Amino acid sequence: MSTSDDTISTKESESNDLKIPSISYLKFPFTLKDDQITAVESWVDNDYRGTILYSTGTGKTEIAFECARRLMMKYHHSLDTPDKSLKELPQGSNILLSRTNGSENIKPLEYVDLKESGQPNHIRFSFFNILILVPRISLIDQTISRLISYGVPEDKIGAYFGERKEKREIIISTYNSVIRHPILIKRSNIVILDEVHLIRDSSKSFVKLFDYLIEDPKKGILGLTATLDEKDYKNSTILAVIPPIIKYPIKMAVNDKRLAKPVIIPVKVSLTDKEREEYEIASTKIRNISNRFKRFDINSMTNLLKAGGFASGMAKAWFANVRKRKLLLSYAENKLSAAADIIHNKFPDEKIMVFSETIESIKKLKEMLLERGIESKIIDAKVRASERQRILKNWGTTFNVLLSVHTLEIGYDVPQVRIEIILATTSNINQIVQRIGRVLRKYEGKNIALIYVVYIPDTKDDNVIDTVAKAISPKEELTNHRGPLKLKSGNKIINPVVVDAKTHTNGEYMIKKNTKLAPTSKGQDDLDILNKKAINLVKNRSDDDQQVKRINKAFQIVEHTLREESLITEQGDSNRPTNDINKTDYSDSNLRKASRIFKVRSTEDHNKIYVVDLEKMTCTCADYSFRRLKCKHILATEFTIIQS
Repeated sequence: MSTSDDTISTKESESNDLKIPSISYLKFPFTLKDDQITAVESWVDNDYRGTILYSTGTGKTEIAFECARRLMMKYHHSLDTPDKSLKELPQGSNILLSRTNGSENIKPLEYVDLKESGQPNHIRFSFFNILILVPRISLIDQTISRLISYGVPEDKIGAYFGERKEKREIIISTYNSVIRHPILIKRSNIVILDEVHLIRDSSKSFVKLFDYLIEDPKKGILGLTATLDEKDYKNSTILAVIPPIIKYPIKMAVNDKRLAKPVIIPVKVSLTDKEREEYEIASTKIRNISNRFKRFDINSMTNLLKAGGFASGMAKAWFANVRKRKLLLSYAENKLSAAADIIHNKFPDEKIMVFSETIESIKKLKEMLLERGIESKIIDAKVRASERQRILKNWGTTFNVLLSVHTLEIGYDVPQVRIEIILATTSNINQIVQRIGRVLRKYEGKNIALIYVVYIPDTKDDNVIDTVAKAISPKEELTNHRGPLKLKSGNKIINPVVVDAKTHTNGEYMIKKNTKLAPTSKGQDDLDILNKKAINLVKNRSDDDQQVKRINKAFQIVEHTLREESLITEQGDSNRPTNDINKTDYSDSNLRKASRIFKVRSTEDHNKIYVVDLEKMTCTCADYSFRRLKCKHILATEFTIIQS
């Protein structure tokens, strides 16, 4: 389906600026995917309001631009009449369009906004204003560049923050800026809220934005995010005003091969004796204060902090020990050493992204890497935009390791990167989803991404693996249905789960009416892109356990696939397995016919090839033949292969 079928002609735009909003020039140099078109149409069908939950790297920005274009067409058709008299904007923003009587051409008029300090703002105006809100200033120019690359005139796009206040037809601003200038919302026909999950009810200043958004029932409102906890009461305003209308989580995008497959590698380390002692002391103090005042979470302890007197002092001590414990976990010696070992021993020549919770831990890791002769760079909130761009430009040339504290979680496209290290001290699913999303974008030759999660068991780190699994393979709560649903569009089957926002109740959704559900293949409902059983074994058993050893060896095979392509999917390779223990016919012709049979090349002897049959869960190696257990070759294949 073309994304510009309804676009007004260029000839018409040259003669009539008022009838040609800038977004009508939008032209993608590619065709939108079926799932993206489905997302746009779901938003349109929901009266141009709602939130699109799409995993990072699946084209949310392009979906947003196309949504704006679709709403523009609605306004265009309502205004495109032979009548040349004065017309008022449909969304009632007190901005008037003047049409010159007796003239064939409609002249653009500089407008006066009656609501802003009584002062006229003289800028050109067509009848369709777009406001795009982003969480960080660094994302403004990135969004502007994207619009320009898709054909939108540069002089029609403005940035609004700090000293830079460019009121144009399309404005990109930040949430912090628009709070102080709500007129930007009132003058807009559509407001796009990027990373909408950040506008939580706990932020009273941010949630006020919704008061302005709902003033005009005709205003288009689009929320974009990769994740939204629908059971969290702090998201209740989002769910009430712009509830999710379509979901396309990481698991679905990976199954559709829209994203690289994440291979989660748990790296379990321990605290030193001294660190363990300090951790237990801090934990005991936290526990004693909580028990004394019967307050066990940050919100209730914050209220105690405001009480004053002795109780307030105890609350301060509680927060101080929480901070101490978090710092201790973030720069634990063995945790940083494990990260340095992965970088130095496994991937010294690869671009690697490292996330941590504190700047202290990142600085300490930088020193540790430098001692090993490895150059790295830090990007945090204090790094200026120009310096940040310089660092990103040199990444992979003058240095390979990029260290970050939150700053690179949102909005940065790094599709070439295949390796990420998360130094766990958070179980915040939003952060986890954003971090994982940084390395899942597809790139030529990139089918998998390795995500190392370094954590300390029996601490606050302990549930991080479960959070990672939930982030990648969420259980969709859909009434009357089980397992992943597929949407059928023509003869194609696509994956997004379309929901009817109007039936939203307690975090559950009914399937949208008239949606055609395609039957799933056998075993599809049980498809586990993470192989959670293997990960749980690593988490819950000792490193000496035989099954854990097999899993870790399988991870080593996967690591080799990034360097030497030791795991090979059969593509008519003339090599024949030399140790066919099971006496099955593994001739090349049969291998090509069997979609779930793969060859795994030995990491030690490249002339030796093992054949894995994922349908029968068999392998031609001696380990499987004698023990009949999942061998490292079967596990490695499961970790890396996605079957349609």
